[in-house]
Amino acid sequence: MLAKVISGAIQGIDGYIVEVEVDLSRGMPMFELVGLPDSAVKESKDRVRTAIKNTGYQFPVKRITVNLAPADTKKEGPAYDLPIALGILTCMGIITPDALKGIFFAGELSLDGSIRQVTGVLPMALAAKKAGYTRAVLPRENAEEAALVSQMDIMGADGLGELIRRVNAGEWARTNVNPAEMFTTEREHALDFSEVKGQTAVKRALTVAAAGFHNIILIGPPGSGKTMMAKRLLGILPGLTLDESLEVTKIYSISGLINNRKALITTRPFRAPHHTASTASLAGGGRHPKPGEISLAHNGVLFLDELPEFKKTALEALRQPLEDREITISRVGGAYTYPCFFLLAASMNPCPCGYYGASDRCHCTINEITKYLSKISGPMLDRIDIQVEAPFVNYSALQTSQPAITSAQIRAQVTAAVEIQRQRYVNQNIRFNSQLTASQIEAYCPLAAEEEELMRKAFDRMNLSARAYHKCLRLARTIADLDGSDQIFSNHLAEAIQYRSLDRIKGNL
Repeated sequence: MLAKVISGAIQGIDGYIVEVEVDLSRGMPMFELVGLPDSAVKESKDRVRTAIKNTGYQFPVKRITVNLAPADTKKEGPAYDLPIALGILTCMGIITPDALKGIFFAGELSLDGSIRQVTGVLPMALAAKKAGYTRAVLPRENAEEAALVSQMDIMGADGLGELIRRVNAGEWARTNVNPAEMFTTEREHALDFSEVKGQTAVKRALTVAAAGFHNIILIGPPGSGKTMMAKRLLGILPGLTLDESLEVTKIYSISGLINNRKALITTRPFRAPHHTASTASLAGGGRHPKPGEISLAHNGVLFLDELPEFKKTALEALRQPLEDREITISRVGGAYTYPCFFLLAASMNPCPCGYYGASDRCHCTINEITKYLSKISGPMLDRIDIQVEAPFVNYSALQTSQPAITSAQIRAQVTAAVEIQRQRYVNQNIRFNSQLTASQIEAYCPLAAEEEELMRKAFDRMNLSARAYHKCLRLARTIADLDGSDQIFSNHLAEAIQYRSLDRIKGNL
């Protein structure tokens, strides 16, 4: 007898439908899995056999063939345990054939027959909906995550025996989730900018970075507060929209990082990998490719502390994703594309000892400083919009009793500027000024004669590249938005140009 059960798989961050075909026939008893299963899928034979026995049913002593179609794509993970078991039970006559029609199934089986959670449920549920399926049975822990998909009836199951009874009786216990209720823009951050004394110029630069989603690097001596301020960047970013939240949730779902207590990720991610991180851990990859840190930071912040200490190959791997906002990882089995629209925040010292230009404690030679700065290539620096110096904080600034600006106050400025951009680019398929293309820059960043002359002088004196020129104009557009100005004036452009600190440091060597 032949039975078919619908399940799913993941390719990149998207799901696709897998038909689990189960055939029981006479012959020498054996259990064969075909359709390019990996080791975890092959091991499902033992889990399924034991789970069926411990649920109270006799496992068939027949020739069992299971095909995972399409057969030309690699199948990974234990999510096929449940559909395989249901297919076998249907062939045995324990489940009526019509009971499983039109329903999507995924789940791992434990040896006692209970159903365990799996990864990638949200993109698989989206694929099931796209394929025309309106009902899905998933592990109880995954039910709320899958229920985020509109027009899908999700039932959470705890055990195989209970599920058999329900599908035969036609019972359906729907999981009700309202994404709009789960989604909230109210955020609480333990880290606040009011705790940062002094550093007014750096706070301003971080405000500009947050308002236009511009990449930023903080350059300064040890103890100047670079890391402290970068960690507070998340608290001033605009809130996620519901669509952005679903994008982030999909990535975390296939990575197995969903918090069971909250199926929908409603806050922007903040990823801070150590400088010993490999290229694959940053960019993504592996034998069976998975999203890297840059994709886990999608719609959020990727913070690289002590930037020159990262492997040069790892940093160079970020160049293309910083421009394209996505990364494609090619393997023999296929190409996998992951989104990675993130705000890069980085910090570094100006020299190996860290005190160049800050005090007479620096004894680094010109060659040592040049070698240290050259760890970050010119093309990589060109992709960082804001380069700002973070000097030492003097004693009077530390002891001042005047209240410092809070994250909530900065976020209000940022939110107002983001709203201006949203209205401006409503039909342009972009969200922030940092995404402007060359043709869009011409349309939205026109310069008057005075500003044009200022830009020309800066371009010649600082030996800027065409990319740096465009970044200055994008920055000036964001600064004007923070000012509530439709036009870019000289003060906006001058502020944008002065955010090229490394260019000036290199020029002084």
